Amino acid sequence: MKIAVLAPVAWRTPPRHYGPWEQMASNLCEGLVKAGVEITLFATGDSLTAGKLDYVIDKGYEEDRDQDAKVLECLHISNLMEKAGSFDLIHNHFDFLPLTYSRLISTPMVTTIHGFSSEKIVRVYQKYNDTSHYVSISDANRHPDLSYAATVYNGLDSKNFTFKQDAEDYLLFFGRLHPDKGVLEAIEIATRSNRKLKIAGIIQDEQYFKTAIEPLLNEQITFLGAAGPAQRNELLGHAYALLHPISFAEPFGLSVAEAMLCGTPVIAFNKGSMPELINHGTTGFLVDNIKEAVDAVTKIPTIDREDCRDWALSKFTTEKMVEGYLTLYHQLLNS
Repeated sequence: MKIAVLAPVAWRTPPRHYGPWEQMASNLCEGLVKAGVEITLFATGDSLTAGKLDYVIDKGYEEDRDQDAKVLECLHISNLMEKAGSFDLIHNHFDFLPLTYSRLISTPMVTTIHGFSSEKIVRVYQKYNDTSHYVSISDANRHPDLSYAATVYNGLDSKNFTFKQDAEDYLLFFGRLHPDKGVLEAIEIATRSNRKLKIAGIIQDEQYFKTAIEPLLNEQITFLGAAGPAQRNELLGHAYALLHPISFAEPFGLSVAEAMLCGTPVIAFNKGSMPELINHGTTGFLVDNIKEAVDAVTKIPTIDREDCRDWALSKFTTEKMVEGYLTLYHQLLNS
């Protein structure tokens, strides 16, 4: 079986700091290689893989802002599509644009829908609904107007997340600094809980950070900037709990699974995929508002950190993800 995996080209695959779609494309590639599948990763030229790397873009447009994103995307996607006949199957992690080639090639294409940036893009998915194979990353993220071949949860390399039995006293916010992710709400939860809060992630909304977040930083509330894999492992593993007070229906939430792999419980607003990720009362708490989140902080001692790790290992590992996709690949190629 020869599979082409199409990653985005905003960041390197795997990303140095931020880049969830690139991270999942990487995890899948490396897992498939271990499973004996012949993989070609289409990504940026500085990407890393145990499979074959094919590229026409040297560096991601978020890491070299002198480039035009749309030009790079067109060059990158067309590079794979012009070679489509060399593969048994294409796995698209690049959103809706590659679908526009899908009826011009004979190679079947699986598209993992990592989320909908806007309801407006659904029209493209609808156009190719009958001839494409869509995968959702949670049942909650399935759009009612689309058909899906499977739901496959995102998978993480468990070796990158060290289990910590003993936590420190700080709460953690880990993710994009954007109103959707609830940084301001996390600060209020920590303040009302009288606990330290460490904030780590990329600043996605500069105005939001400057006006709403930065004035609240002090000895209790600290911002650490973007965190690479080693620092991420330490921050997640030693946290008393991860705060995830999202204000949108999040398709998955990698930091939630990452925290639990470290043994760290999660307190999240009950939106989107959170009920699928968190085993309420066992690996954390699903809450509806800040008051309930503050109450949940007091209940963290009732959570067994080993239960968090075991739950995440049973559902959110690279091995589980690869198993799900291989099952789908064989179904499509043998139908």
